[in-house]
Amino acid sequence: MLGSGLLAWVRHRDPRYVVLRRAARLTLVASAVFYGGRYGLGNPTLATYGLFGAIAMGAFTQLPGAARERARILLTALPVAWVLISLGTALAGNLWAAAGGMLVVGFAVAFAGAGGPRLVGLISALQLFYILASFPPYQPSTLPQRLIGVTVAVLLLAVAEMLLWPDPTPVSYPRRLVSAADRLAVLLDVAADVLAGTEDGRRERLTRQEQAAEAVARLRLAEFPPAERPTSAAARDRALRACEAALQGVLVKVTRILAEAPPQPPPGLAAARLFRACADTTRATGRTLRHDGPPVALDELDAAIDASERAFTAPTGPVTQADLSRLCLDAGALSLANQVSVLAISARAAVGLTTADTNPAVAGYTSVVGDVRQPRWRLYWRQFGAHLTIRSALFQSALRLAVALAAARVVAGVLPLQHGFWVLLATLTVLRTSAMDTRTALKPAVLGTIGGAVASGVLMLFVNRSIVYVVALPVTMVLAFTFGKLLGPSWAQALFTLLLTFVFAQLMPAGVQLAEARLVNVLLGAAVGILAGVLVWPRGARHDLRENTAGYLRAVGDLIEQTVAATLGGPRPDDALQRARRAVALADASYAQYHGERHDPPAGQVDWQAVLSAGHHALHAVPVTLFRNQPGRLAGWPEAAAQLRETAGRVRSAYDEVADQISRGEAPHPMVSATRCVDELNRSRPLLDERNAGQQVRYLVEVNFLLANLADHIARIGRIGPSQRPSR
Repeated sequence: MLGSGLLAWVRHRDPRYVVLRRAARLTLVASAVFYGGRYGLGNPTLATYGLFGAIAMGAFTQLPGAARERARILLTALPVAWVLISLGTALAGNLWAAAGGMLVVGFAVAFAGAGGPRLVGLISALQLFYILASFPPYQPSTLPQRLIGVTVAVLLLAVAEMLLWPDPTPVSYPRRLVSAADRLAVLLDVAADVLAGTEDGRRERLTRQEQAAEAVARLRLAEFPPAERPTSAAARDRALRACEAALQGVLVKVTRILAEAPPQPPPGLAAARLFRACADTTRATGRTLRHDGPPVALDELDAAIDASERAFTAPTGPVTQADLSRLCLDAGALSLANQVSVLAISARAAVGLTTADTNPAVAGYTSVVGDVRQPRWRLYWRQFGAHLTIRSALFQSALRLAVALAAARVVAGVLPLQHGFWVLLATLTVLRTSAMDTRTALKPAVLGTIGGAVASGVLMLFVNRSIVYVVALPVTMVLAFTFGKLLGPSWAQALFTLLLTFVFAQLMPAGVQLAEARLVNVLLGAAVGILAGVLVWPRGARHDLRENTAGYLRAVGDLIEQTVAATLGGPRPDDALQRARRAVALADASYAQYHGERHDPPAGQVDWQAVLSAGHHALHAVPVTLFRNQPGRLAGWPEAAAQLRETAGRVRSAYDEVADQISRGEAPHPMVSATRCVDELNRSRPLLDERNAGQQVRYLVEVNFLLANLADHIARIGRIGPSQRPSR
């Protein structure tokens, strides 16, 4: 009865038995390496490093993907572990050399997380390899045994990941992209029917819009575990993020076009045919990401775009309201088609395919994402370079951790401590990205350690036979790695303390002093972590998120204004685009770190995803507009320049206004209203009546359509009430 009740409780807390599977695998591997080294080979050093290597890579990592991918990551990280163990072993003979190495290694390993979630998930484990090796006794001769122990442990873990109760494959980001693409393709089909006059079911249209919007909303990074987010600098992850941005753009544009479509669209509308091609291409994009059939091609969509451009004609007589509506629909459809082209190119890049440079949409992709043919090291160098600034949350976090670990290493070396590495382990456990979170982590760490130390002391006081610890160790591992995860950090600390007691009881004479040493060391490490959390950037990501997001919005506002100026004859806004790209890297990193911190009521008043989305939409829409409206396209139309500059200035002011409000800690409420393309063109009707501008009319409409979209995005932020804000 008790067993069935316990199993039901575990099933409730761990529905797919992911925690239990990992605990079982880790226990088998750690026990095999430890017992094989300690009793089979009689080598305590090999046993110790094998055990801690298994625990570090099995319990202190967060790895993405299916079993095979996780195993590959473990094997890839093994050479790095060799380097860190070798470095720690070489520097262990001198306190200051070991502490200096801890400072450098601590920063380098933590800052490597800027490269993506695969590196972030390995940070704590890799830190532990240097920490363990950098403590006395100074025994360089044992380095081969240390490396062998860790190597055997990692190899066995990799094999166990694939063969022993492999975890269920998580829902991947590409899979969600496929679902969103399929839903949008259906919506585009409905829109094509509406514009062709064969579909007038408003309820059907709204249902499809809601389904598409829901599918796109599920692509928020916050919807995925950190390890599953495509945030690395690799070309594939960059292309997947570009797919998400393109899908967002497609949704926004088709929604706007449907909202502005007249009740009875004119017959033979070119936009209807173009929508059909967009639907087919979007559906093919989903098949490409699904690896189902031939990859998406752009030939048919390009042909449809060419046909629509040839069919686009400016009014020859006085401009009527119907003319304005048709102009907006045709220009909107062309803008939408180019967004779908970028989506298709992004999907091809995500599966490793390039697109001919002759396709104009390639410029819109590469200007934001970069050339997919660039070597991987250059892509990573670009991403790391964006974070080499004191404003970067990742830079601050890495420096804070490095200083704390170096200080803890000095404390552990100066004071006559037994098992001084426990000091650094406690610092690594307690330290968070803000003083508030560090203080929160302190209580369970101390209470759990006290509970585990008391239990260990009582046990050692009455049990002196080592065979008891030999038998109890695997059971304790299962409990620590299962219930420690399911019951919370206090239980995790208590059970981990008990586990370490059982380990060291088999390595050296043990007694109550071992439990006392563990408690004292943890308290010292916690004190160091608290001091670092209080003194080094104590406000955490919430302050950086406000400042970096505000800077990003200002950079985007400047980019919008310079883009419009470029279409009127000014220079290309390449520098402004580069500044916006650097700013988005900082804002996105702060946002990701903010999700790992405690709730901050002032910051929680902001729908950060909506704010960042407004910037992202502009950042991706501008290049698409530029390759269709090369600089100077409207230079010969000075009558329209003043109006466009005024509209662009109004949109930029809205972005700046939101940035200022966020900087002050206020909920954003921009004083801008979403505008309709027809309304903007109405202001230009006298110019259209006076001048037969041919293709220039199309360029004017497209730029107006861009500004109307951007105004709609920024205005939407102010329409989201507190009850509508998504959870953090």
